[in-house]
Amino acid sequence: MGHTVEDMNDGGQRFLADAAARGLDVDVVERPAANSLEEAAGILGISPADIVKSLVVKHRDGSFLFALIPGDRQISWPKLRALVGVNKLSLPHADVALAAMGYERGTITPLGSTTRWPVYADATITGRRISMGAGAHGRSAFVDADALTSALGAIVADISEPN
Repeated sequence: MGHTVEDMNDGGQRFLADAAARGLDVDVVERPAANSLEEAAGILGISPADIVKSLVVKHRDGSFLFALIPGDRQISWPKLRALVGVNKLSLPHADVALAAMGYERGTITPLGSTTRWPVYADATITGRRISMGAGAHGRSAFVDADALTSALGAIVADISEPN
């Protein structure tokens, strides 16, 4: 199940193809590399809350899920564990996430993931236009959060807390 960097270079195409297949309208913009989410928000002219992080979360059983969390918030582990119905979840190492999703850290998105894992979205993103990873470095996608969660069949719930 190992991937090479060459295999991953099509991440941007996988993102766009999956969005199109789901009938999702995404606007991909190129941007300079950013060293932090806050820096990326400044480059894009939006607030950190408008950038939604696609976090890869690992179950003890070896399966995964995506957690979509606004940039000004972090996962609430007790809330997410209760919602998923497990007593242990963790953030895997970058190489494990790459193997599970087909995306390098900084480019991760549920759209175009090499395996379709369940998606959990924080309720604070609803009703907003958000920015998220677009499957490739130096790119961000803008999308309507409600259309995104609907297209992904995401479970929308309170799964975060302030940073």
